Amino acid sequence: MKKRLIALLTIITMLILCLSACSPKEKTLTKITLNEVAHSIFYAPQYVAIELGYFKEEGIDLELVTGYGADKTMAAVLSGDAQIGFMGSESSIYIYNEGAKDYVVNFAQLTQRAGNFLVSREPTDDFNWTNLIGTKVLGGRKGDSHCNM
Repeated sequence: MKKRLIALLTIITMLILCLSACSPKEKTLTKITLNEVAHSIFYAPQYVAIELGYFKEEGIDLELVTGYGADKTMAAVLSGDAQIGFMGSESSIYIYNEGAKDYVVNFAQLTQRAGNFLVSREPTDDFNWTNLIGTKVLGGRKGDSHCNM
């Protein structure tokens, strides 16, 4: 009886050790800060991927920060506060032309156009640009003033 009890305890101990060794290990995430110049509909796939956890599945803990200007986004990248900056190439060119030794290199073009949209509070059938004559159009960036058309 004693031998059976010892054998049973040994088997249970071995099973516990085997099962604990096979448990999934916690994935270490790499922290990346992405500074985007502004929120844009062009980045919608990125926002969806963040919300659905695709970056975490790939081992990336992505922190999304909005710079509200290419100068601020570039400053975040140059200071090391962000590893990636979404902005136009102008800031990179300015930094390079100033003679910086550690300049930023643009490596991708996400869009062909500026992310500007004309929206209305009221639906408009058969829109024509001449409809804007005599109206006020508000700028899309903080600090932009309205334009009289």
